[in-house]
Amino acid sequence: MRLDKYLKVSRIIKRRTVANEVCDAKRVTVNGKIARASYEVKVGDVIEIQMGPNLLRAKVLSVSEHATKSDAPSMYQIL
Repeated sequence: MRLDKYLKVSRIIKRRTVANEVCDAKRVTVNGKIARASYEVKVGDVIEIQMGPNLLRAKVLSVSEHATKSDAPSMYQIL
């Protein structure tokens, strides 16, 4: 699954267009490397998102095309 879609489906970022813009601004790294929106997310990846002064680190636990609001938090683990 594409990184921008994963961020939206897992509800880390609310909209896919915002996720795409954050990736284009080079504020997202996966496993320590700057990632583009088209990066293919895999289980075990560590995603870091720099949003202003805040840094969010999350480990990918599962990848699924659709997730309900209650299932979304189980797709990742905050580090």
